[in-house]
Amino acid sequence: MTDVTSSSPATAALTDELGVDIDPELLALSLTHRSFAYENGQVPHNERLEFLGDSILGQAVTVRLFLAHPELDEGALAKRRAAVVSTVALAEVARAIGLGAHVKLGRGEELTGGREKDSILADTMEAVIGATYLSAGPEAATALVLRLVEPLLADPERYGAAMDPKTSLQEIAARSGMLAPVYSVVSTGPDHDRVFTATVVVGDLSATGTGSSKKHAEMAAALRAWRELDGRA
Repeated sequence: MTDVTSSSPATAALTDELGVDIDPELLALSLTHRSFAYENGQVPHNERLEFLGDSILGQAVTVRLFLAHPELDEGALAKRRAAVVSTVALAEVARAIGLGAHVKLGRGEELTGGREKDSILADTMEAVIGATYLSAGPEAATALVLRLVEPLLADPERYGAAMDPKTSLQEIAARSGMLAPVYSVVSTGPDHDRVFTATVVVGDLSATGTGSSKKHAEMAAALRAWRELDGRA
């Protein structure tokens, strides 16, 4: 059986990046994807921690938005929260701290680019939040969440694009004099665990995104392309 609980210089570097002291065993568990577990004697994986982290993330962002924006009604607050806690947004947070390099993946996921898949990065980010809660307590976990998502919360352009990235991409392409975006989608994996990868081409730009459905993959690709075009503007 493969040991997934030992610490290493790499995970120590991740702890430094996170800025919080996480128990090495819990951190290693939070980084263990189920594909690795299945290929290594059914060792524990991170899905329970992911479940816990998802709740902590949602609560931290909800309270932050509620207190910071007394002028917004329930619907507006819900849209802002959804834009920040979405799979695409969490994957962006994970990439910002280099989380993908630390994830323990099975061979199949490794060969199909699992370290760059939005769904895996987002789920692992939630698991790390869960591990932080168990290691350092609720205040430390909330502080970590807010530190990680603050750039997203501070970006007003994100809310519209994150909620409807395909429309936002089409609009920015039109303003730039480009033809409408063109999407293509491929899928891999068994029927019960299929992963979709979408590619969108708009002007001279090509962007990809992954998801558990064709729709989610296209949205992920569209949001990446929108960010690139918005950055050019």
